Amino acid sequence: MSIHKVIVFDSKLYDEKTFKLALKSLGGQDKLRFTFLESKLTEETVDEVQGYDGICVFVNDVVSANVIEEIQKKSNTLKIIALRSAGFNHVSLETAEKYNLKVCRVPRYSPYAVAEHSVALLLSLNRNMHHAFFRTKQHNFSLDGLVGVDLFGKTVGIIGTGGIGMCAINIFLGFGCKVLAYDVFPNEKAAKEKGYIYTTMDELLRESDVVSIYAPLLDSTYHLINKEALEKMKPHAMLINTSRGGLVDAKALVDCLKSGKLRGAALDVYENEKEYFFNDYSQQVMEDDTLARLISMPNTIVTSHQAFLTEEALKNIAETTIQNLLDFFDGKPLNENNEVKAPPKVAPK
Repeated sequence: MSIHKVIVFDSKLYDEKTFKLALKSLGGQDKLRFTFLESKLTEETVDEVQGYDGICVFVNDVVSANVIEEIQKKSNTLKIIALRSAGFNHVSLETAEKYNLKVCRVPRYSPYAVAEHSVALLLSLNRNMHHAFFRTKQHNFSLDGLVGVDLFGKTVGIIGTGGIGMCAINIFLGFGCKVLAYDVFPNEKAAKEKGYIYTTMDELLRESDVVSIYAPLLDSTYHLINKEALEKMKPHAMLINTSRGGLVDAKALVDCLKSGKLRGAALDVYENEKEYFFNDYSQQVMEDDTLARLISMPNTIVTSHQAFLTEEALKNIAETTIQNLLDFFDGKPLNENNEVKAPPKVAPK
């Protein structure tokens, strides 16, 4: 029995640990051999793929047309690109299809992890936990500047009502909030059963005390929250984003926060995060002025794309990724929800 070699880019110690456990639990030790690299896949690191049958990448790896073209020059054995994520906007699917490279993903991995992190961000932002933490570390027990608001009775706007958004809706309904929702594919049955209301984007922005985003990043959703959307938001509202950085125009958000329009914003993602997130730059000067400004503002919280980071989610990601690879190398069809294909070409009119 041949062993298929897979190189894992942008891996951390928790990836290596969970992958080894999942490989054992799925009985794939004699079929797959992983090599874990801390470096991201880029045009500079593409040489590393030589001799491998598959690559495994994360959200900030570069799987552009140029990178895939370089992969083809460096390796004639590579057959599959396995994503450790649900999103695939960083992959040139058309180029992968051109070279007959299979692309697979993890369509879901504990929606509770992301939903709960978004609520944690909101609670911390609203009640100024980030300031209180450092104050008490310095033996400063004053309460000035730490006033928040009750979430009970407030209106929360949920953009995107898929698995994660629905988990968030359940949490906010439990808090006693009124929940407005927007989705291009509304689930009216769930809305009726649970007691939330679908509305237009404009009304959601205008009426919500909290706007929390759970949408995918597509061409149609890029900068969904832009200058115009921010201007429509209710004065002193709070914005939460744990989905994709490109959904929010970061520069427009900085301007909005500077004007005092919003009470605050909490972000786990940032549109140019691949230059910084998942790495330690504490000894370097940050060149991204927008990110530096967001971090420095007193009414913002920025976390480093960690919403997914729970034991349960990591287990889901490792097991689904490994099962995708085992199915592929065993010649079995991939789960249709896990396989990612380029959209069909539309003939010109």
